[in-house]
Amino acid sequence: MANSFKYSFIIILMCCSLAAYAQDFIPIWPKDNIPNSRHLKLKDSIANDRVFRVMLPGMYAFFPGKQENKGAAVVICPGGGYEHLAYVISGLQLAKWFNTMGISAFVLNYRLPNSADLKQRETGPLMDAQRAIRYIRANAVNWGINTDKIGIMGSSSGGHLAASAGTIGDDVSAIGDSLDKVSFKPNFMILVSPVIDLSTSYAHAGSVKSLLGPGASDELKKRFSPQLLVTPATPPCFIVDAVNDKTVNPMNSLLFYQALLQNKIPVSFHAFPQGGHAIALRNNPGSTELWTQLCEMWMVETGIIPEKLNAK
Repeated sequence: MANSFKYSFIIILMCCSLAAYAQDFIPIWPKDNIPNSRHLKLKDSIANDRVFRVMLPGMYAFFPGKQENKGAAVVICPGGGYEHLAYVISGLQLAKWFNTMGISAFVLNYRLPNSADLKQRETGPLMDAQRAIRYIRANAVNWGINTDKIGIMGSSSGGHLAASAGTIGDDVSAIGDSLDKVSFKPNFMILVSPVIDLSTSYAHAGSVKSLLGPGASDELKKRFSPQLLVTPATPPCFIVDAVNDKTVNPMNSLLFYQALLQNKIPVSFHAFPQGGHAIALRNNPGSTELWTQLCEMWMVETGIIPEKLNAK
């Protein structure tokens, strides 16, 4: 924990707004063993509530009170088209919401594929997502978290990362330490206005270019299209989208929903008439405002969290 507080102090100096929200910053890799890195002497870049470069991958941890803890956890992947991390609206605000339900939340500060420090751009975000799940599972007992109730959530391109973590079976985060033996698979997925497809006409061109680079092969695009990677082992999923999303075609969600159905994966899919892209936590138009209530009810009915805590 000493290292956690050391790095937390560094991050606080870099960005006071993050510090105002976060309870603790947890580096997910050993200081001298961050994989897929050229170890360039660059600094994190943060401006206008967005992170543009991540050199120290980690998580901002938000824990509910001990009396309210329901034993589940979620890794939150902020969106931003794989060009930046919109860590407030699709990260920190969501973490506080999960805490109100008694769920521990970890906002992932993952490396962006446009970083000059990455050796292999397309695996950078997934490596950090897998490692975050492993780290939480390895420390679950200390935090009052059940090891089989650790999920992942993402909005927009963060939804693509979350869906990738739930469907890509390749272990890209092993570094030869004790966490290699811990499962990197999430137990559930929550996707909001997600980017899914990278290989057809429904693909979000900006995310394809940012994640895979210009001129990516068809094979590479298919390797990172989660709707093509669903298997009977894929975890349950909650999806929310808006039909009037003009940024990411809502067919992305439909393709993933179809693949989950075909593999008999429990899924709850809600496509609202209004809401635009990256549906917000609050102040949504019309029936879209119900999505958070529906999500909580889904987590209860699937057994991720109990409806009520037993009296103590």
